[in-house]
Order: sequence, then structure tokens, then C-alpha cells
Amino acid sequence: MRVLIKKGTVLDPNSPHNGKQVDLLIEDGVIQKIQTTIEAPKAEVLDATNCHISIGWLDIGTHIGDPGYEQREDMQSLAAAAAAGGYTAIASLPNTSPMVHSKSEVLYLKNNATTELVDILPIGAISKDCAGKDLAELYDMQQVGAVAFSDGEHSVLHSGLLLRALDYSKAFDGLIINHPHDPSLIPGGQMHEGSVSTSMGLRGIPSISEVMMLERDIQLLDYSQSKLHVLNISTAKAVELVRQAKARGLNITASVPAMNLTYTDEALQGFDVNYKVLPPLRDEHERAALEAGLQDGTIDCITSNHRPLEPEAKHLEFPNADFGVISLETTFALLHTKQILSLAQLVEKLAQHPRKVLNLEMPNIQAGNLANLTIFNTHLQWTYTADTIQSRSKNTPFIGKDFKGKVIAVLNKGRLQRV
Repeated sequence: MRVLIKKGTVLDPNSPHNGKQVDLLIEDGVIQKIQTTIEAPKAEVLDATNCHISIGWLDIGTHIGDPGYEQREDMQSLAAAAAAGGYTAIASLPNTSPMVHSKSEVLYLKNNATTELVDILPIGAISKDCAGKDLAELYDMQQVGAVAFSDGEHSVLHSGLLLRALDYSKAFDGLIINHPHDPSLIPGGQMHEGSVSTSMGLRGIPSISEVMMLERDIQLLDYSQSKLHVLNISTAKAVELVRQAKARGLNITASVPAMNLTYTDEALQGFDVNYKVLPPLRDEHERAALEAGLQDGTIDCITSNHRPLEPEAKHLEFPNADFGVISLETTFALLHTKQILSLAQLVEKLAQHPRKVLNLEMPNIQAGNLANLTIFNTHLQWTYTADTIQSRSKNTPFIGKDFKGKVIAVLNKGRLQRV
């Protein structure tokens, strides 16, 4: 396949063409030329006027559905939703059926994703069945392609198990990922604990449910001298704990969901279950601390926190509805519309730093390299509608919402997909 991208502005600090408006000629998945003007009569042309070109974006901690929950999301719909949102790779959580807790499940995901434009990077489970009791086959999974280890939506409550995982993975430079959330402190919690939850008569999820587990995780990390990624923090105290841990030289990274950066618990005042997510949307004090943590580098990357759900799990009374939102298709548009970060910072948090966290090779936009690209228009106004959703699930509060900034195409594995 021969593709000619015309008049796009490169946004890649590792490229000698950064900040320049250029043409890119791509043939068989490789960038052949980057020049001010290129003529290629037999190439498929993509007009990137007024658009930026960055390396492809990567999401850490995506829920995928396949295997076992294909009614929520199958491999094809996941890849389509990811591409529509500008992602050329996702690192998937192990919470499927069966759980991704051995090399068989890792190989299943890798083999079944080979035909998709989007790279599926499996995160293997820390414990068998993500049950938090017995250590899973970490080394075996790493050998066949697992990029990290986590129990995903099941936070590791057993301190001894997490310590063993940190110690064991250190031998082969593995990465442990844990979402700090202790449900035993808040049984039945529905949303952030504060004045809004009180006014709505809903049981709150206090900040300490995140902070206490994170304090423990950092102590275990310090003891083991291993590597830890803190998945999806939501509180000011968590930001400060990560900041202090980095200052002490610990090998720790952190991410934050896009919705926790852009909304507060006030969004739930209408009892819209599509704003019911985990970690919960917290108050403005917590949200502002998350934004500050991104600005100063304490928080390394932004996640979509994509969790597709069928109507039977979501279209219920608020206390009975499950936590989760589909968000791969709207993360960039939401962040850009809300003006959370500069464009260069957004690309850093969506594309570059996720690869650093997972210790993956960094693609860059130079002649001779494989083309792994996201092309997006920051001026384009558009409306998110139900009939254009690529995910199999529809659990989102953004149907009918207007955004500024849209992905127009992604290119990976020698394939161009227009959005």
C-alpha cells in the first residue's frame, strides 16, 4: 500500500521535522520520504491541511471484552473504537473470561489481533483468576508477549502477594500495575464522598480508599526496589505521594483517567449512570491537583479508562448500575475541548509516556522508520452521535455533545484508516 500524506504538521520532539509542515510518502508501512512537497501519482492521498501528525497513541488499561464478554466488546469493535479515537495500540487489562493469567490467554489475544490495525498488548494477571491469592505465571506470560502484570479492576488487597509479584518480576525487569482502591473501606460506595454525595443521599467513596492502598504499595515498592505503575489515581493526596516517591528515586509511574481530569462529582447530580466511573469523579480540589500533577510531570500519562458495558449492566437505578464508560473515541476530543494541556503535552501523555511506562520501543517520524501515526485536526468541530459509535457498547454521557478537535486518520501495520 502506498500512501501520501499532504501538508501535515509534524508533532514529534524526537523527529528532525518537528513543527514543520511536510508531505510524507509511506510505502508498505515504511516512511519512504519526508519533504516539503512530494509527488506520487499512484499513491492514495490523505489531505492533512490544518492537521497535526504524531506517533500513534497508546492506551494503558483498556477493558477489551474478548474473550468471554463479546457482547460488550469484541476484537473488531475494540480496534475500530481505538482507531476512531486516534489509538494505534492498547494495553489490555486481564479481566476477561477466562482471565488472562497464563501464556495461553496471552497468545490468544496476540494471535487474534494480528489482522487488526491496532496493536493489542496484553497485560497479564498478577494472580490466578485475578483472585488475589496465588501468583500467576508471570515469567511465562512475559516470554510470549505480556507487557506488564495487573489484576486490573481487582486491586491487589493481599500485601504479601503484591510483594511477591514485585520481587519476582524484578528478576526479568517486569512491570507491576495496581489500581489503588480498597473496597473494604467503602462497601456499597457509589460516588465520591463529599457534599454532593450527601445531598444526593448516596453512600460515598472516601479518598482514603485510594490513599491508604497507595501508601502501602509505595512502601512495598521501596522495600523490593522493583517497578510499579499506579493505574488511574484520582486524589490530591495520591498525587503528592507519587511526587514524593519519585523524589526519593523510586521506580514509580502513574496515570489518570481523562474524565477525572475534566469532570467533578457535580456531573452526577442528575443521577446519570454514565458518569458513574471508577475511580469516581471527585470534587474540584482533587481535580485541580490531578491537573497540576500532569503539568509538573508527577503523573506520566492519561488513560481512557474504557470499560464497555451492556445495557443490562448500566441502564439500572443508580445504586445498581455498574461502574464504567466507553471513552476510547472521545478521550482526545474531551481533553482538547476542555483545554487541559497544550497540544504537545497531550501527545506526550497519550503517545510518548505510555510507551516509556511499558518500556516499549519509541517510534518516531523519520524516513526509513515504520509508520505508526495519528493524524488529527485541532480546529474541527463535531458532534458525537449514537450512530457513529464504533464500540459495541453505548455507555457514554457524551452522545449529542459537541467537541473541538478530531482524529481524521491513523496509520499502522501498513494500513491507513480514515475516521
